[in-house]
Amino acid sequence: MQPRWNGDWLDRMYNARAAVPQHPWHLGRWALASQDAREAHPCELDVAYGDDASERLDVFPADRPGGPAVVFIHGGYWRALDKADHSFLAVPLRNAGACVFVPNYALCPAVTIPDIVLQMVRALAWVHRHGARWGADAQRLVVIGHSAGAHLAAMMLACRWTAWDATLPAQLVRGALGISGLYDLEPLMHAPFIRDTLRLTPDDVARASPAWLPPPRHGRMLAVVGAEESAEFQRQTTTLRRVWGERRVPVCETLPDCNHFSVLEQLSLPGTRLHQLALALTFGARVPRGQPAVGAPRVTSTGARRRC
Repeated sequence: MQPRWNGDWLDRMYNARAAVPQHPWHLGRWALASQDAREAHPCELDVAYGDDASERLDVFPADRPGGPAVVFIHGGYWRALDKADHSFLAVPLRNAGACVFVPNYALCPAVTIPDIVLQMVRALAWVHRHGARWGADAQRLVVIGHSAGAHLAAMMLACRWTAWDATLPAQLVRGALGISGLYDLEPLMHAPFIRDTLRLTPDDVARASPAWLPPPRHGRMLAVVGAEESAEFQRQTTTLRRVWGERRVPVCETLPDCNHFSVLEQLSLPGTRLHQLALALTFGARVPRGQPAVGAPRVTSTGARRRC
C-alpha cells in the first residue's frame, strides 16, 4: 500500500502525459482536426465574454436556430492547451442541432483554480445572456468538460447562480458531462509534477473540489473515465458519484480501451457510447443503457457478486 501522499506514487497516478507516451500524437491530431473544423464549418472566433485577454470563446452555431447551448471546457491541468485545440469536438454536436461554445481561460500559475472557476461562471452567464445571437436556446444550457475541464463543468453544475447574480436563473446549467474528471483536488496539492504550478492551498481545495461540495440542487452529472486510466482517475469519478449520489450522478462509467486522451476522441465519433451520452444530455433525452457503473456490483458466471 502506497503512503497517501507519496510523491512518486501521486505522479504515477496523476501525470496523464507520462502515463500515455503517445500523447503528442493525440494532441497533434486534435490540432489538425480542429483546424479542419474551423475551415469547414461556420464559426465565430475569439468572441469576448469578459475583459481579460484570456476571456474569449469560439462559437459554432447549428444550421437551424433554437437548439440547445453546449459549452465545452478544455482540459490541460488548468495550465496548458487552448480552445483552438478542441474545435473538432464541436462538429458532431452542432451537426446534431446544438450551438457550441468553446471558451478559453487564464492558466496557472498566473492565476489560481478558484480564479478559473470564476472565469467559467462569467463565461456561462455570458452564454445565457447572449447565446441567442447565434440561435442558441439558453434555457437549455449544458456543459461538457475533459480532465480539468470536467472539474470546471462539475463546478458549474454546483454553482449557486442566484447567489452570484440575482438576475440569473437558479438552474442556469441543465446538466454536465465530465470526462476523466478531477473532482477531489487534495492529492494535487502534493503531486510533485504539478503542485508548484497549481499552488493549491487547503482553502482552495475546500472551495473548488466538487467532491467536497454539497450535491447540486438541480440537473444531472454524467461521469465517465477511460478503462486504461489510473486507479486514482477511476477513484475521482467514483468519489463524485458517492458524494453527490445516484440521483445527481446517474451515469458513472468506464469506457473500454480508452486512455486519458483517446477517451476524449470518442466524443467526436457518432455511435460511440460517449457521443450517445452527450446527445442524451444535450437534448434532454433518456440516457441510453450502457456499461455497468464504475464500482457497481455485478454477477459472475458462478453467481458471486464482485466489484467492477
